[in-house]
Amino acid sequence: MNVFYKVCIALIIVGGINWGLIGLFGFNAVGWLLGGSASFFSRAVFTIVGAAALASIPALFSMHADTPPTQTM
Repeated sequence: MNVFYKVCIALIIVGGINWGLIGLFGFNAVGWLLGGSASFFSRAVFTIVGAAALASIPALFSMHADTPPTQTM
């Protein structure tokens, strides 16, 4: 697995933990750390986590479960 997919997975885990905290306790950890959920920095983190999730979708459809798809240009 290359570094890009490892970073994407780490960001998805952060987002998942944050959603779990919101669901269980109503606590937004990213918003709390970065000055509220409407602040520029929080929105930037939310956008980056969402982009990482979208970039990881092709890995679901790769031929080998342990190898993300290769990008050809």
